[in-house]
Amino acid sequence: MSVPARDTPSPPRTLLSFDFGVRRVGVASGNTLTGTATPLATLSDSGSARLDAIARLIADWQPAALVVGVPRHPDGAPHDNTHRAQRFARQLVGRFGLPVHEVDERYTTTEAHALGARDADAAAAALILEQFLRESMPR
Repeated sequence: MSVPARDTPSPPRTLLSFDFGVRRVGVASGNTLTGTATPLATLSDSGSARLDAIARLIADWQPAALVVGVPRHPDGAPHDNTHRAQRFARQLVGRFGLPVHEVDERYTTTEAHALGARDADAAAAALILEQFLRESMPR
């Protein structure tokens, strides 16, 4: 007698998310088990100092993947920050070798402010990650 195969749930994975900005980058962590995210910090460094700070977060959290919010105009058209965020995502892939997922992040900072966040950039990163988790987790 054979036993039917069961769908084995994948083990929980930790993810880090980034709300990219030219001056600041919000960071959040979350996991696939709960489908929730928590704001961590906002990085105000730039260039290599920013990437060094991200390297420390990756070493601490050991994420399976990274998520980057990519802004767009309300109609979905790209703008300068769209391309900057996509370049940032490519830098993360090149430097850390982790999978990087891009998420449309229109209005996340506005939503974070509306929710009363003290650190709107980190809160926006959490919203971006929760959106990714909702869209990518099996139903």
